[in-house]
Amino acid sequence: MKPRRFIVDTTLRDGEQSAGIVFSVEDKVRLAELMDQCGIYQIEAGIPAVGLVEKEAITRILAIRKRAKISVWNRMSAEDIRHSMECCPDIIHIGVPVSYVQIYTKLKKNKQWLKSELLRCVELARSAGFDVTVGFEDASRADISFMASLMKQLKDYGVLYVRFADTVGVLTPGRTADSIKTLLEHTDMAIEIHVHNDLGMAVANSLEAAKAGALYVDCTLKGIGERAGNCDLQKFAAVGERIFDLGLDKEKAMVLLQEFSKILRMEMMV
Repeated sequence: MKPRRFIVDTTLRDGEQSAGIVFSVEDKVRLAELMDQCGIYQIEAGIPAVGLVEKEAITRILAIRKRAKISVWNRMSAEDIRHSMECCPDIIHIGVPVSYVQIYTKLKKNKQWLKSELLRCVELARSAGFDVTVGFEDASRADISFMASLMKQLKDYGVLYVRFADTVGVLTPGRTADSIKTLLEHTDMAIEIHVHNDLGMAVANSLEAAKAGALYVDCTLKGIGERAGNCDLQKFAAVGERIFDLGLDKEKAMVLLQEFSKILRMEMMV
């Protein structure tokens, strides 16, 4: 029996950061409906803090889905999390910079501040009864021991799993596998892999992460996303299904891709 791996589709959140792409509420609801039908495990539906239109799309997606888990993305901010609570998603995802360059330069804070602020945000969402996942931003340039220590604390706070994000797109397959294996050796927490295609290796990096033990794999339709894009769902599935049970219905996945192509063509005409 093939080991199970779970697809997290982030087309509606990270994919929409592609230059020139803006999905309407109707587009998002239609795509989410087809994702749900083809067996996508989790749909990252958007960012509630963006505003009322984004919240409308998320709540409508929650109303029509049948199987897929619906997650929403948040900065490490109590205000963001309260916006998410209003939508009542299955999972509240909190993104947090973990590389020293981002902690000390971008945030202008230190590790201790980051830990306490993150745990405060996690506790806010958990105390309201929501499942929580945490995204380690710039994890590919972060200290492994710091991430492992943080993961142990997050598990104690009830976080389901962490996202290892190659935010700046510098990973190679070998480095990806080594990082995932090392974290799994020092923690017993599940890992989600989120990579970008700057070096043209998003599919290869995602595959190696899954082989190394990452249970959740982030993808987008046609690999859209900021800069060079994300891991292409169709390409990852074509290779990954030979090794893993991805839970996807091929015929319904083809319908999803055809519908997505139509939406992209309409975007290009606007």
